[in-house]
Amino acid sequence: MAALAWLLIPLFAAVGGAIWASWAARNRTTGDVTELAGYAKFRDAMEKSHSGSGAL
Repeated sequence: MAALAWLLIPLFAAVGGAIWASWAARNRTTGDVTELAGYAKFRDAMEKSHSGSGAL
């Protein structure tokens, strides 16, 4: 029974490592589209003339 426990420890470590590796290698480009759209809105707002409210 003790030998089985010693065999399960590396097995759990390998499974945990595989889960971590798949999480670390995930595709992270989904946020780029929203960031670019937000930047375009910001750039358009900065290019507009002032509103004439007198605030700096």
